[in-house]
Parts: sequence; C-alpha cells; structure tokens
Amino acid sequence: MNHPSDTITYEELTDLVDFIRNVHGFDFGDYSAASLKRRVTRIMQLQKLSLFDLRILLTNDPDYFESFLVEVTVNVTEMFRDPQFYKSVATNVIPYLRSYQRIKVWNAGCSTGEELYSFAILFSEENLYERCFFYGTDINVDVLEYARDGIYDLQKMKQYSENFHKTGTIHTLSDYYTAKYDAAKINHSLKKNVLFSVHNLASDGVFNEFQVISCRNVLIYFNTELQKRVIELFYNSLANFGFLCLGSKETLRSTEIGRFKTIDKKNNIYQKVG
Repeated sequence: MNHPSDTITYEELTDLVDFIRNVHGFDFGDYSAASLKRRVTRIMQLQKLSLFDLRILLTNDPDYFESFLVEVTVNVTEMFRDPQFYKSVATNVIPYLRSYQRIKVWNAGCSTGEELYSFAILFSEENLYERCFFYGTDINVDVLEYARDGIYDLQKMKQYSENFHKTGTIHTLSDYYTAKYDAAKINHSLKKNVLFSVHNLASDGVFNEFQVISCRNVLIYFNTELQKRVIELFYNSLANFGFLCLGSKETLRSTEIGRFKTIDKKNNIYQKVG
C-alpha cells in the first residue's frame, strides 16, 4: 500500500461496496463512485480509521453501520435554499394547482426535512396548505426522525429567514416556528399534513400519485444508470400534468425531455406531458 491508511482507492471502494452488499444487504453499486469515495475517505479521516478498521467495525457493530449509512447518504440541506427556485414554484406551479381539491407533494431524499417544511410553508403562504399532503422520504431512518421532530438550530434559522425573505413573501419565517432557548420548533399546524417515511430511490417503487415531486441535489450522487431509473420512477409517480423539480446541477436528458415540458429551465422545473 502506497497511500495513507485513511484514504481509499477506487479498487478498494469496489471491494467495500461488494462487502457491504454481502454483509448488510445494502447496495451502493449505483452511487457515483467519485462522490462515494469522497464521503468514505472523509469518514476514515475524521474517525482516524484504516480500511481494515472500517471493515472490522462494519462487520461486528450493527450500530456503526447505521451511523456509517447516515454519514454516506445524508444530503446537505437548508430551508428555502435557492430562493429563486421557490419564487418560481409560487409563480409557475402553484397557480396551476389552485383548481385542485387535493394536492400531493413528494419530497424525495428529504434528509432532515428542511426542504419539505419549506414547501409546506410556501403552500401555506398561498392559502393552499389545507388541501395539500406532503410526503418526505429518505433511506436514512435517523434523519427521518430528525425531520419528524422538526427542531432546528436557532442560529441556522437566521440564514433560513434571509432565504425566505428573498422569495418575496409578506410574512416572516418566525410565524412558522416557536423559539425556545437555542432551538426552533416547527409549529404543529404545519406538521399535521406531513408524513415522513422510509423509501429507497435505488430499489423501491411507486407508492402514490403526486401533483408535485421535488428531488433536488440528490441525483448528483447517483451514476447515470440509476439517475435514469429514478427519473422513470418519478415519471410513473406523477399525475398527468404534474410537476417535477430537480436541483441546480441536475437536468433531464434529451431522451427524457419529450415526456416533460420545461417550465423553468434555470430552476429545473418540468411538467409531465407525455
């Protein structure tokens, strides 16, 4: 071995992916190799582990695998990230949905829930919350528990409030949470039409029919083949003329464009038409 003990080669990564699949039945095979390598290396460096140490822990400590899964799969998220995106949803998506009696929104890869609550607040601002139901899914049980609690660092809320203000809203974000000590708790009135549950984009299927699906900055962690399968899943999960929202670095391929109308190219909002 000519490399430090707290880094991993692509060959070793492939062996580790096979090992995890055999021992835990979880398949990282369709994850972007570069992204996975970066995250595993970071874990090894922070925890001062050699590859041998890591494999021992993954073999003998079930709790460690759960925390490893959290570290590898958790997505960086914040409330009203990219305010222009939310402004676009308010302008281009919500007016279309006003005539609907029931609106189902799926936030796929919801992580700790900030984006799903952002959607819930956005629809509240438009007086549509009572007609909506919001589903947040992730493969990661720990982050879902965090999302259900809806308790966030008060310091972070200051940044989130700035984001919210940039969407052009008339209210303030503090209308939607209660501050206590150094924490902010999302109001119960915002959580009553919200459900968080486990769903694996790599292996699970359609579970409802949605008017809006948002999956932002998740596909970038997948390889091309899995990205295609996930877009197919979203297509089959959308109602006719439903909307698909992707992240700033994610776009539909030319082969997929025929089944979607581009609503906002800059903010990656599409509508199912095919």
